[in-house]
Amino acid sequence: MFDTKEEQKKMDEVLERFNGEMKKVRTGRAHPDMLAGVKVEAYGQWMPLSQVANVTIGDATMLVITPFDPSNIGNIESAIRADSTLGLNPSDDGRIVRVPIPPLTEERRKEIVKTASTKVEEAKVAIRNVREDARKDIKTLELPEDAKKRAEKEIDDLTKEYTDKIDAAFKAKEAEIMKI
Repeated sequence: MFDTKEEQKKMDEVLERFNGEMKKVRTGRAHPDMLAGVKVEAYGQWMPLSQVANVTIGDATMLVITPFDPSNIGNIESAIRADSTLGLNPSDDGRIVRVPIPPLTEERRKEIVKTASTKVEEAKVAIRNVREDARKDIKTLELPEDAKKRAEKEIDDLTKEYTDKIDAAFKAKEAEIMKI
């Protein structure tokens, strides 16, 4: 009999990665995960922002970044400004960096949804790749034909379940982005 636990584990990993990507997508409200992809040059090497500073929410439209070492404040500000996908303009007062989150225009919201939809397609492709690998494994097994068909049906059902989860997560994120 064919066991789908390994494929389910791989699909869970794809779903987790997708959900992580969705957290980074800007929604118009301040959220520390918006800056998760920012890399800062500190101590002669590039490091994730979370390793050189603490990111908190000042209010619904403001992120407050407190560096662990105040000498990195200029590099943090530069790194945020350099990431054009964020479109943010940070300012510092010598101790902390304030990042105001500007309200999103309708056009910008649609652009963000479009960008997020590419992440959806990437996740679905990864899920389908897991399915194809499983199908190849099933074909090489010494099983009766009806057992192979049942195993393929299990994999197809699992694939549908995970693509539905991805679609549901995207729909929720899309509603959050489009909400004013």
